[in-house]
Amino acid sequence: MPESAWKLLFYTTSWLYTVYLLFFTKYSFFQEPASAFYGWKRGMEVPMDIAILYLIQGSFYAHSIYATLYMDAWRKDSLVMLLHHVITLTLIVFSYVFRYHNIGILVIFLHDVNDIQLEFTKLNVYFKNRGGTYHALNNFVSNVGCVSFGFVFTGSLKVLYTTCISSLQSVPNIPFYFFFNILLSALTLMNLYWFLVIHCAVCDQSLTGQMKEVNDLREYDVEYQERKSLHKKGGDSWKEG
Repeated sequence: MPESAWKLLFYTTSWLYTVYLLFFTKYSFFQEPASAFYGWKRGMEVPMDIAILYLIQGSFYAHSIYATLYMDAWRKDSLVMLLHHVITLTLIVFSYVFRYHNIGILVIFLHDVNDIQLEFTKLNVYFKNRGGTYHALNNFVSNVGCVSFGFVFTGSLKVLYTTCISSLQSVPNIPFYFFFNILLSALTLMNLYWFLVIHCAVCDQSLTGQMKEVNDLREYDVEYQERKSLHKKGGDSWKEG
């Protein structure tokens, strides 16, 4: 629960800042994605408001790599999550270096909203049973979150169209075209993987009666976590010995 609460807090704050940039400033990259590449040139100045977003996001994903390895609960998709963080940090760093920061705002905006919904749904899954009492409201919210997650996920496809098609129309022979689009495609495939695991699998098991209520299928069972914890403690004792 603390892990999901922290991620929900970060993603919500970061996403609201991208909302401010895209809808309450001079930038119109959401309404007209192709404009993200208008006037692009090497070494162009990065506006301070965008640089702040990049600093926050880069710091978060650098920390997330460490957290996935040493702090967070290990899940069935933790290796995929680790790869996701590495690719995301690579995109953040290189898009800043090569001045693709405008499209970076749109990428962060469309991806973070998925994470907000995911972490909020997970919190309600964890809150269903607390204090020895079952809470139906949290179960209802987790069901709604699971279903609506699929609709929000499709918005990330807008980024690929912009980077693959609009970028070449605005800047022919744009540098590192394949490098960035391959990494963005990899992120999209990972999102598709999580969409199938979290959304489709849960809905299928719920409809077929294999699962009576929404749960996170990526979580290992409690016995596995206990065995891993005991194994880790045993390993530490062996090292101390």
